[in-house]
Amino acid sequence: MSATNEIERLIAIMDRLRSPDGCPWDREQTFRSIAPYTIEEAYEVADAIERGDMTDLREELGDLLFQVVFHARMAKERGAFEFVDVAAAISDKMERRHPHVFGEADFRTAEEQTKAWEAQKAEERSANGAASLLDDVPVGLPGLTRAVKLQKRAARVGFDWPSAGPVLSKIKEEIDELMEAAEAGDQDSVEDEFGDLLFVLANLSRHLSVDPEAALRRTNEKFARRFRHIERRLAERGVDINAASLEEMEYLWTEAKQRER
Repeated sequence: MSATNEIERLIAIMDRLRSPDGCPWDREQTFRSIAPYTIEEAYEVADAIERGDMTDLREELGDLLFQVVFHARMAKERGAFEFVDVAAAISDKMERRHPHVFGEADFRTAEEQTKAWEAQKAEERSANGAASLLDDVPVGLPGLTRAVKLQKRAARVGFDWPSAGPVLSKIKEEIDELMEAAEAGDQDSVEDEFGDLLFVLANLSRHLSVDPEAALRRTNEKFARRFRHIERRLAERGVDINAASLEEMEYLWTEAKQRER
């Protein structure tokens, strides 16, 4: 079947699920109740990409597409918009933001295109009544991702450190302030200072051209891989991990690191 037919089929399935004689669970969902699933599906797409699993990626992209169809169906029920409007809106936006492809503009480098893209986005924000550069940075983004986006917006008007060096100095300052708050036993200040430290670390990642979420996901997987090695090696020895000493586990952790090298 054609792509158009398959999309129409998916929309028809969603319509059936939300119909009076459809699925009770699907009928009672709202934008708010479905939003966490939408976020989860996006992360599962990222996970499949990270693992290089094309079969899983196909499935996860389908799950994410279903989320779009679900939200569009609920919007249609309110008379707000429907799936075709979503598709039209993103098509219009992509054509508008790529005048060098669909129009008469002539950008010779990726840098020129990026500047034009940002200028176009700024015009759109202004047209939508945004009072601040930061107004349309979504609050619901993961904390580190939102921090980087906020910093990028501020950097456009020169509110930024010139290089990674001053950021490293700021990190040391924030660590000192965090330790002072911890020693004082002020939990509210500890949380505040810890947030400041994470924010500056996000800034460092930006200056080093590192995606902080991707870096953390990579480290999470590394930790899980090495900890599983500890569990496996202890099981081979017949040792209950609950009874293992920290020294034993640290030895096996080092062993895992050496094997990876």
